[in-house]
Amino acid sequence: MRHFWSSAAGVNWRAAALLGLISSTFSTLVSQLTAARIGRDAVVDWMVVATIPLRDPALQIEPSWGVILAGILFHQWADFSWAVVFFGLLGRWTAGLKPWTILLVSPFWALLTSSLEWLFLVPVLPFWQPIFTLEQPYWIGFLVHLSSASMYPLFPWLRDWVAGMRPLQHQRFTAIWSSLALLGVISLGTLALFGWLGRELPWMGRDAAFDQSYMRRMSAHHEQGIVLARLAAERASDPHLQALARLMAAAQQGENAIFAQWWQSWFGSLSQVCSPSEEAQMPGMVHPDQLERLRRAEGSSFDTLFVDLMTQHHRGAIEMADEAVERANDIRLKLMSHAIRHEQRGGIALMHGSRGLSAVQSAVENLLLPANAAAAEGGRLR
Repeated sequence: MRHFWSSAAGVNWRAAALLGLISSTFSTLVSQLTAARIGRDAVVDWMVVATIPLRDPALQIEPSWGVILAGILFHQWADFSWAVVFFGLLGRWTAGLKPWTILLVSPFWALLTSSLEWLFLVPVLPFWQPIFTLEQPYWIGFLVHLSSASMYPLFPWLRDWVAGMRPLQHQRFTAIWSSLALLGVISLGTLALFGWLGRELPWMGRDAAFDQSYMRRMSAHHEQGIVLARLAAERASDPHLQALARLMAAAQQGENAIFAQWWQSWFGSLSQVCSPSEEAQMPGMVHPDQLERLRRAEGSSFDTLFVDLMTQHHRGAIEMADEAVERANDIRLKLMSHAIRHEQRGGIALMHGSRGLSAVQSAVENLLLPANAAAAEGGRLR
């Protein structure tokens, strides 16, 4: 054993493990600091990752620190494992690559690994957990894997350092690349701090009218969705449906918090509350009489009615998000709307029991369906 760890292969494995710790920590920091800049609630995303090993008990309306930590640790374990696979298991072909070659190869590795996780490893084998794939659009996972793989060019220096070679090769490249990574984290941290203080990067566009209207309307639409979801989190007889309802409430609360943060930063005043007449005209909104029927329902009747009403509500949000994907001015609002559309379509699929390869098919369709295709998607799930 001692001979193995001192051999060239053993050095590769040890350097790969060290790189895995660096790359996974870097991607965790980047994910945490970038999330709200593109319309994601990092806390909810970590909770969704935690459902992969912990299943439904990880889903909470207000995610606990334990669940958040579980999501972060599972993410870091996955990123760590991919680094070890690339430079340890595949070290015969990869360990001798130069930093610039690794830099060119790393985006393709990020594409491969994120695709494997999103399309197969999580929703099918070994985890059989569809929530991650149906809740998070693929491009989020790709960006996370890309940030992790961006640290791979440090491997040649780490390998020489672990082997005790002196003088170390690639010293200049490593110093520059590490400095750029540190500068990137500091810059993202600064942006995150200013965002938390209500000073996100300014709104970008020519006409703010649509963006303001959409943000007001989607926030109000989410408010009713949160009411419905909280009811089901307390009253549903099916434990899995209760868990999904907790996820829905958490996701929409997080998105509304981001809408509020963006509004304050971009437009400088509090968002106007939608009038009852405006709310009544929004697609998918549940009528007060329907909401009262849900409050009076019991047992399996409650579950059936909730699924029907929340499916109706989600389809309305999909229609609104579809329009924003096409018409929103600010690219951040477009990205957030695409993620909302994917999440709401995924929520419908989850409520209707989608799992395994069926969930993968739904997720791919949810990701790729063009704007204004919600009606066709809705008909397929009836």
